[in-house]
Amino acid sequence: MSDSTFSLASAGTSLEDTSRLVPHAGPWLGYLALGSAAIAAAIILYYLVKKPALDLRIKLLLFAGLGIFPAISAGSSTAAGMDRTTSREFCGSCHVMDDHFNNATDPGAQSLAARHTRNPFFGEQSCYVCHADYDMFGYALTKLGGMRHVYLYYLGGYREMSHEEARREIHLMKPYDNLNCRQCHTTTARVWSQVPDHVALKDELFSNKVSCASGGCHGFAHPFSKGADGVGAAVLGASSAAASANPAPAASAGAPASAPSASVKSP
Repeated sequence: MSDSTFSLASAGTSLEDTSRLVPHAGPWLGYLALGSAAIAAAIILYYLVKKPALDLRIKLLLFAGLGIFPAISAGSSTAAGMDRTTSREFCGSCHVMDDHFNNATDPGAQSLAARHTRNPFFGEQSCYVCHADYDMFGYALTKLGGMRHVYLYYLGGYREMSHEEARREIHLMKPYDNLNCRQCHTTTARVWSQVPDHVALKDELFSNKVSCASGGCHGFAHPFSKGADGVGAAVLGASSAAASANPAPAASAGAPASAPSASVKSP
């Protein structure tokens, strides 16, 4: 069974319990942060109240209370917070992402985002897995991009936007990179190379001249967000009208399969 036909039914799981298939930090880091902070506070309080002599034992105790345990608390709380920002619930916590979140979690939707969210190996991190950068500094760059989102939400006007305005105004900073698709959908497997359009467009796909997530290929990740009206009618309606008015001619023998639209569309 190829990854394109993998379903939750075959995995024996559902959208609600997919998080167990994806490793993440879990709540223990938060408990570690709270525990370390509590120990550090107790040591400092003990010293301030009891005022013991500064012998070697007390110096070591203060070193632990002022250095070791605060460092553990800071590190583990940062890691727990960063892990939390990779969850789908966090991505959908801003109202301007409501439509994207609802589309991705709709069990009846057939968009790329919805189908990938139902894949158990994405778990509750489907937004992050698809939108993260995957180069050497990908994690850090992704988090810096997330900080930009926070800035735009609180200081850039996103917080005051209606859902209709958000659909029209909020877009990806750059076209979606096919490399993100290829992290999972390898282009070396036989199931990929058996598709004529894949072979014909391999160079264009590798150079991002054609997007995997375009209307002519696998469809938009969030179709509702396309078009000048922000609800998909302009792009999807125009595509349907063009297809009806200009049906594709039959390919001649030996000719390569017709190429999908070469315009790069961000999901």
